[in-house]
Amino acid sequence: MQTVFLDRDGVINENRVDHVKSWQEFVFLPGALAALRWLNLAGFRVFVVTNQAIIGRGIVPASVVEDIHTRMQVQVALHGGQIHDIRYCPHDDHAKCDCRKPRPGMLRDLARRWNVDLAHAYLVGDAWSDIAAGHAIGIRSILVRTGRGAQQLARPETQQHPPDHVANDLLGAVAWIMHQEEVALTRRGVAQSLYERSVGAPFFSVR
Repeated sequence: MQTVFLDRDGVINENRVDHVKSWQEFVFLPGALAALRWLNLAGFRVFVVTNQAIIGRGIVPASVVEDIHTRMQVQVALHGGQIHDIRYCPHDDHAKCDCRKPRPGMLRDLARRWNVDLAHAYLVGDAWSDIAAGHAIGIRSILVRTGRGAQQLARPETQQHPPDHVANDLLGAVAWIMHQEEVALTRRGVAQSLYERSVGAPFFSVR
């Protein structure tokens, strides 16, 4: 089964310089709910892998992050999508854990738990650390320009860990993934919109 790993802040919801500390501060990015719905309709499994050092830094307890994730999953389901599983790293970088991206611990855990076919798995993130984590387990990775993505493109770390594709947003990333997997999109208008968001070029036929 095809699988997509998603970073959270900057990919699904708006990134905040002061961190997302409550559900009231969680704001879905434009098009994110639609992208998640299309992944679900196309039969993809969707996992979220997110660094949440605000726990280790004592800004919020783990229960707050888990509450945000529960509410996020409910809203995604209400809009026709599904997030099958979530992993978060509570540690700050100095902890040198295996789960904080760019290290791939969260992805490896989910891949084992769900028997992921890495040949048909993708990661979407807005930072070089996301891309590096995806490449560490051998999956194709997409950098989105939302969140920190546009600024990350110029960083030397991104040059060392180049993404397989750059998309404007999650909808664009989903369009590219569906093209790679030759997923049939039954509504031509939606297919056209998704593709043109992804590459900024005229639509072609999607099988």
